[in-house]
Amino acid sequence: MTHQHIRQAIADCDKAISREDFESLLTFYAEDAALVIKPGLIVNGKENIHRAFVAIAAHFNHKLVVTQGEMQVIEGAGNALVIMETLLDVPAADGTTSKIKRRATYVFRQEPNGKWLCTVDNSYGTDLLSAI
Repeated sequence: MTHQHIRQAIADCDKAISREDFESLLTFYAEDAALVIKPGLIVNGKENIHRAFVAIAAHFNHKLVVTQGEMQVIEGAGNALVIMETLLDVPAADGTTSKIKRRATYVFRQEPNGKWLCTVDNSYGTDLLSAI
């Protein structure tokens, strides 16, 4: 199984984040979704997720670029666990960019209409365990 719909949704989310199209981005999130902003800080619900992405964009001087690396999708019972490399091009103060690779984890739920929505967005993956 290629899980093309989930892979495409993630690619579309990455593009929306990079171009700061948060309205389009939120169409890929469930109403009750959770977003890990940083270890110890999680927000729930589309409205809070929208505010978080606006703040994240400002934090990175509106120059954050998000892309995908390797990805594994494990599907069961109408849910999908996505384990992947999230690649970030982060602007530095001197005008250069730093490349960061995170091993992210995401959970998607398949809706009755067949669309996959993100219910848990954790770009930190299991690194959260070392932050406890």
